[in-house]
Amino acid sequence: WDHEGDDFIVALDKATGKELWRQQRDERTSWSTPLVVEHEGKPQVVTAATGKIRSYELATGKLIWECAGLTPNVIPSPVAGHGIVYCTSGFRGNALLAIRLGRSGDLTDSDAIAWRHNKATPYVPSPLLYGDRLYFLSNNNGVLSCFDALAGKPFYSEQRLEQIRNVYASPVGAAGRVYIVGRDGATLVIKNSDSLEVLATNKLDDGIDASPAAVGKELFLRGHENLYCIAEK
Repeated sequence: WDHEGDDFIVALDKATGKELWRQQRDERTSWSTPLVVEHEGKPQVVTAATGKIRSYELATGKLIWECAGLTPNVIPSPVAGHGIVYCTSGFRGNALLAIRLGRSGDLTDSDAIAWRHNKATPYVPSPLLYGDRLYFLSNNNGVLSCFDALAGKPFYSEQRLEQIRNVYASPVGAAGRVYIVGRDGATLVIKNSDSLEVLATNKLDDGIDASPAAVGKELFLRGHENLYCIAEK
């Protein structure tokens, strides 16, 4: 609950609604969804926000580490893999931080930051970590970058997607493909590879802001007017 007032993070028992723990936070309005990650068998909750990225023990709510470096009004949710959590923001600036898990305390500008990038990062869409590739869009536009998630080097950077203009939905990966859905209902399918290879473009006559959901061999798209299920016959 990050807003222009008293802020907090709370954990509830999902069966009963009983409050398990609550921690006060000093933050401005942020929109990012917390991410639960596990490191060395211990789950932690990572929150990205304007002031700091913070990680809490899932069991107790104790603060494990914190790190400054994002822009204001954080919306994209963190993603994690390879022992690293990746946090992005793109309002009034650009920021991408790749933070190694397993540390504690204030990690700002420390060697816990595996790498960082400060150009063409997303405002609304979250990044996609697919294997060792990190995909992210520029602001809310159809401009895509794909980085080596471990080395922090671009496979390709700021490639304009001619079929996609404005984007709110986060990219989704499945079956060796990446699906990018534009606000006008166009879905671009690209190959999960080191180079940009467009496999298909499909168009629905509906506006789409929600991220696609892949379940089994079906892809669900929630439009302004309808819910769509795309599947092979």
